[in-house]
Amino acid sequence: MANQLDLEEQEQLDQLKHYWKQYGNMITWVLIAVLGTYASWNFYQYWQRSQAQQAAAMFDEVERVVKSTDPAKIDRVFGDIKDKFGSTTYAQQAGLLVAKEYYAAGKLDAAKAALGWVADKSSDPGYQAVARLRLAGILMDGKAYDEALKQLGGSFPANFEALVADRKGDILLLQGKKKEAAAEYGKAYQRFDEGTEYRRLVDVKLSALGVDPKGAAAAAPEGKK
Repeated sequence: MANQLDLEEQEQLDQLKHYWKQYGNMITWVLIAVLGTYASWNFYQYWQRSQAQQAAAMFDEVERVVKSTDPAKIDRVFGDIKDKFGSTTYAQQAGLLVAKEYYAAGKLDAAKAALGWVADKSSDPGYQAVARLRLAGILMDGKAYDEALKQLGGSFPANFEALVADRKGDILLLQGKKKEAAAEYGKAYQRFDEGTEYRRLVDVKLSALGVDPKGAAAAAPEGKK
């Protein structure tokens, strides 16, 4: 009986050796690939956390320097966060913050460059929308109306559509295109929630053009309210 068990065990061992000889290398490489992928994923997660922590610390530095209103320091820290952590939301927030300070300081070209960078580089539609709206406002103030309208072209998140239409109306009105301006104001009036301050402001703009706000809204293309 013992001999029979020994023979069966030996047969199983021989089969295992044969199987391993035939498929061992493939199994080994599969295991290496799986373990390598797992290790890479863990490293990537660690790297992402590390990047986020460093970017957050640098954003704190940007905030501190902006309060100092020192142009040279602002340029330096903004350049650093763009170079090192340009893909993070902290860098894009820094771009919006720095652009605001540049604008307040009268450095319009620097403000436009910062906003343009956020609009081009941000992967967040919300940050892109804010940057494009602010950039359009600066261009409008500089009477670069066609460039301003270009910034407002294309798609925007739904919750920005009313603001975009209102800004388009302002630009078209400055160009003397009252009919087109009224149409954009009508879209804005339709899409702003009732009772909001912005909607009342658009109401005033339409009334100044001799247009009934409710009629303009009804004539505007359907949009989200």
